[in-house]
Amino acid sequence: MATNLRINGERLCWRLDRLAQIGRIAGDGVCRLALSNEDKQGRDLVVGWMRELGLSVRVDKIGNVIGTRPGLEDGPPVMTGSHIDSVRTGGRYDGVLGVLAGLEVIATLNDAEFHSRRPIAVAFFTNEEGSRFQPDMFGSLVYTGGLKLDQAVATRGIDGVSVGEELDRIGYSGPEPVGRPQAHAYVELHVEQGPVLEAENFRIGAVEGVQGISWTEFTLSGQSNHAGTTPMRMRRDAGYVAAQIAVFARSLAKEIGGNQVATVGLMTLSPNLVNVIANEVVMTVDLRNTDDEQLREAERRLFAFADKAAARRSASRGARWPASRRSHSRRIWWSVSRRLLLRSASPSGVCRVAQDMMRKSWPRSVPPV
Repeated sequence: MATNLRINGERLCWRLDRLAQIGRIAGDGVCRLALSNEDKQGRDLVVGWMRELGLSVRVDKIGNVIGTRPGLEDGPPVMTGSHIDSVRTGGRYDGVLGVLAGLEVIATLNDAEFHSRRPIAVAFFTNEEGSRFQPDMFGSLVYTGGLKLDQAVATRGIDGVSVGEELDRIGYSGPEPVGRPQAHAYVELHVEQGPVLEAENFRIGAVEGVQGISWTEFTLSGQSNHAGTTPMRMRRDAGYVAAQIAVFARSLAKEIGGNQVATVGLMTLSPNLVNVIANEVVMTVDLRNTDDEQLREAERRLFAFADKAAARRSASRGARWPASRRSHSRRIWWSVSRRLLLRSASPSGVCRVAQDMMRKSWPRSVPPV
């Protein structure tokens, strides 16, 4: 039996570089929004590599792709993977590393003619970023039963088209039912996407918990008037209310402390003219915390403040994208850290596939490391 197998780092880097050329943007980043032409090109490339490695490839009805290497025994596979879609200004390793590292493991096993006892599967899931279609963690939510398939395919993106329409257009509305195969265990390799490991001089870390996430889109309605002739006391300024909410979100995160974070990442003013008071603002607030109760409290206080701020300025507010909370885990990182030189356990600030996979294969789902 082969022992002490080592991957081919140059081969892994070559695949990472090849995929990074698809949707490449300035600054060595990538833009492969889910189900876009670039996403299709990336999918085709990775599926081609899966088949070259001898994997059987299945595509389910939400476009999740799973390549499986048979084991000596039949049964649920040990699964790894992540996603290959990106945000509009994404990093070349985000999600992709987890998928291509899995393929490199398969290539290494093939080179050594090593036959694992269980099947091994490498997967990438649809629209995990949630930049084009909300919510994030989309394909894995459908896979694990957290989002109904009919609801998912009917979801319309920021450009007005539906998931189902785009799956058909790019040829990834697969024939396979969602949720299969059910993994025996799932492990995900992921870049940190933050500065902590580098700042503390560690190369790798084990995740002890994954943040819950609350996304809310506010629509604030006021009244347009001339910027020069309307007294301050008589203004119904939606832009001012939006600014108050943004400042409050940041102060709220600082007050709660710990792992609480808050981000206002999108704000659109109408009519968006230099000399006209805004009559409408659409803005988003992203709240995250590893403690679900604290997340609920932050959410409650944010909504209460938004209502009060709008009322003070005779404006109104609406909200959509009800907050979606995800399970967190603190149970399994020790089995990893005993074998590796790691930073002490730390929470992950990103939502990743392992979070949803815990619905399916708990307690054998290992969060991203």
